[in-house]
Amino acid sequence: MTDLRLVGIAWSLDRLRWVPTDELTDVVQSDGLCMWAFTGEPPWADEELTDRELAQRQCAGCPVRDECLELELRTAGAETVGVWGALPEDERREVHQHWLQRGERAERGPRS
Repeated sequence: MTDLRLVGIAWSLDRLRWVPTDELTDVVQSDGLCMWAFTGEPPWADEELTDRELAQRQCAGCPVRDECLELELRTAGAETVGVWGALPEDERREVHQHWLQRGERAERGPRS
C-alpha cells in the first residue's frame, strides 16, 4: 500500500529540483542542525531509539530538512543510509521511488 504522506514529501521537493547539488551541499553543511548542534554525544545517546525516533529527534527544528533530503536522494538514491531529512532509511527509500517519478527526474534517471 502506498503511503500518501511519503508521496506528498516527494512532491514537496519539486521546488528544489533546479537547485544545483553543490548549492544544496553548502546549505546543508552550513545550516543543518546536525552539522553544528551536536558537538559531542547527543542527549539521547544512551536511549534505545527506532530509526524513526532517531530521525525525528536529530532533525527536530532543523531549518534545512527538505534540502537535506533532496541532497541525499540525489547523491545516494536507493542506497541511502543514516539519518537525512528527518526520515529513517526505509521511508527515504520509498520516497526515492516517488521522487524519481516527479517531472524531469523520470527522464534523467536516478542520481541526477
